[in-house]
Amino acid sequence: MTTRTTSKSAATTETIDVTAAIQDATAKVETIVADTQKNVTEQFEKLSKGFEGLTAFGQENLDAVVKSSEIAAKAAEGINSEISAYSKKAFEDGVAAAQDLASAKTMTELFEKQTAFAQSAFEGFISQATKMNEIYAAAAKDISAPIGARVTAAGDAVKSFSL
Repeated sequence: MTTRTTSKSAATTETIDVTAAIQDATAKVETIVADTQKNVTEQFEKLSKGFEGLTAFGQENLDAVVKSSEIAAKAAEGINSEISAYSKKAFEDGVAAAQDLASAKTMTELFEKQTAFAQSAFEGFISQATKMNEIYAAAAKDISAPIGARVTAAGDAVKSFSL
């Protein structure tokens, strides 16, 4: 009978050891699962924030293009009105010059008036060309500013990425 008792004690000890091993393994698996779930959740949140940032960046790019287009439209209106005003003035000056030339009494007076008109027209043209050049340069600078800012932002974003 003593042999059986020892056998039962050994079986009980083995059962306790197996139960303890199962509990330890279960605890370890639960810890691993919890850690994995935590890591997956954190990575998913980072990914979501990355997509949100990418979407916001794309929206800001679109806003910059729209703003540049609005600036270009206003610049085109200004340029068109400037060209119209110059054309009207040049036409009026030409009509006035033609009337003045018609009133000349001598050939010398006609040549003097013609020379004065030609010089005045040329100076006016050069002045207008300079003014238009300044308008075009300012418009190009204003139109490209929003897009240039987005290019700078993209460069900064690329620099901030780490591998």
